[in-house]
Amino acid sequence: MDVKIKKLHEDAIIPNYAKKGDAGLDLTAIHFRYEAEYDCFVYGTGLALEIPKGYVGLIFPRSSNSKTTAYLTNSVGVIDSGYRGEVMVALHNHSSEEKTVEPFERIAQFVIAPYLKAVFNEVSELNDTARGEGGFGSTGTK
Repeated sequence: MDVKIKKLHEDAIIPNYAKKGDAGLDLTAIHFRYEAEYDCFVYGTGLALEIPKGYVGLIFPRSSNSKTTAYLTNSVGVIDSGYRGEVMVALHNHSSEEKTVEPFERIAQFVIAPYLKAVFNEVSELNDTARGEGGFGSTGTK
């Protein structure tokens, strides 16, 4: 699939797949700012994308984030196909120690995936299932 990408900053790093079979591409921080209102750092990648219609860009934590105290503020970022602004990543430091990501550090991974458009049909009843209305933890903890 061809995806148009535009460098908004001359030092921006265009992501590529590190290994054959990888689904995620690493996103690299180029600049950041602190958002006091939300107590998070917003990192810019210096890149804008044209994601094809019928696809979505998803921003996930890198597996190496498990070694740090920095987490995505919204768990998974969603970039719709109509968005043309800079790809940004918001991270929150879950530690009392001051931590920032320096420019040119890989901060998240990016996956492009197809999605289905749902059409909702309101009904008065839903089909029964074995699980029924069992919610969080209803299938057991082990």
